[in-house]
Amino acid sequence: MAQLLVLSSAPGGSAVLPALELLSHRVRQIPAEPAQLVNAPSADVVFVDARVDLVGAKSLCKILTTTGMEAPLVLVVTEGGLTAVSTDWGVDDVVLVGAGPAEIDARIRLAVGRRSAEQVSSRISTSGITIDESSYSAKVHGKPLDLTYKEFQLLHFFATHPSRVFTREQLLSEVWGYDYFGGTRTVDVHVRRLRAKLGDLEQLIGTVRNVGYRFNVYEDDQPPVPATPA
Repeated sequence: MAQLLVLSSAPGGSAVLPALELLSHRVRQIPAEPAQLVNAPSADVVFVDARVDLVGAKSLCKILTTTGMEAPLVLVVTEGGLTAVSTDWGVDDVVLVGAGPAEIDARIRLAVGRRSAEQVSSRISTSGITIDESSYSAKVHGKPLDLTYKEFQLLHFFATHPSRVFTREQLLSEVWGYDYFGGTRTVDVHVRRLRAKLGDLEQLIGTVRNVGYRFNVYEDDQPPVPATPA
């Protein structure tokens, strides 16, 4: 049984999807207004009513996606409204207003399942570090790291290429980009800052003398490989 939130500006609180009443999911309907989203209840799936006001529904969907809402968005439309829907709406699925309970139930299961899989795949856990790609955040043994955007990018690159040795030029190209005109010294500076923030796990970023750096992977019950002094 899922928690469903229906956003609709239909007068009188009329049912947006009548078939939902035949299912056992918990349904909450609130006005489709940005101000209402501030205190909106949590939900596993959010349905946006686009039966009448397609322009307003599109704006609302964009607001929801840009504010980082984690629940999947399902758009409710009439058959005529299907022609207006495109990828820039940011919705996860579309359902016709006349859909039956079996179809709606299947779409809810698929939407929840896909979003759960996306959230799992966006997290990298290795050697005591957890990196969340979707929120650009990282933790060490559950404690958040205060990283700059570039430090996060560097840590993410290392963690997704474990044990490989990269020269400073390669790191500069992969993390900073080909159009960056600074010298390789900036790599050393960011590595030093990143190590300081990793604390006891600073040795995860090892130095390969006269070559560059690598990300040392180790099991939780084993000590990290000592880093060669830079």
